[in-house]
Amino acid sequence: MSSSAVTPRRRAVLSRRSLWLAYATAGYNLLEGLVAIAAGAAASSTALVAFGLDSFVEVSSAAVLIWQFRSRVPEDRERLALRLIGLSFFALAAWVSVDALRSLLGSGEAEASPVGIGLAVASLIVMPLLVAAKRRTGRELGSATVMADSTQTLLCTYLSAVLLVGLLLNALWGWSWADPIAALVIAGIAVREGVQAWRGEHCDDCAPVAVAETTGPTSGSTDNCCPNREV
Repeated sequence: MSSSAVTPRRRAVLSRRSLWLAYATAGYNLLEGLVAIAAGAAASSTALVAFGLDSFVEVSSAAVLIWQFRSRVPEDRERLALRLIGLSFFALAAWVSVDALRSLLGSGEAEASPVGIGLAVASLIVMPLLVAAKRRTGRELGSATVMADSTQTLLCTYLSAVLLVGLLLNALWGWSWADPIAALVIAGIAVREGVQAWRGEHCDDCAPVAVAETTGPTSGSTDNCCPNREV
């Protein structure tokens, strides 16, 4: 459905749904982050700690979304919300890179973590469900912030797979170097997603809204997610 066809009543429903999805994401990721960091500290696993920190970035992203959609006019907070999400990615990538390189240079080897493996499997089940719900809502609502948040949740799915591979390689064959390598992959993906959020490139997934609806007849249109960009 084009966002131009969304009625005020439907928009209110979608905004409330975005809020509830953000609350659900924040709750799950808070628990996920606490478990991952505790398990990572116990096993000296940089990848697990990085995954836990990413979970807290997910919480911050959800908090940004909640802050935006608790406004009477959420669109007015769109650009700042995207920038805040981008900054959270950059902070995560910087910390993870330093710690992963330190591990590779011999500051300690990661131990096997059955808890971490179970957590990664659980996230591979939960996260795709949240991504699908957020993307349906974000596209219909025409919100770049919801789309950026869904991408961050999708990133968590990818990171769960990367984490699972790294933990399994270490647990099954004792390849402790796989742990910091997995962490560096996590950092690289985080940088990419941070750049996209900062630039507002998630807008490409949102529906265009005719300018005529708000400013009168015109030959052009603007993107509801990026009102300053012509399409």
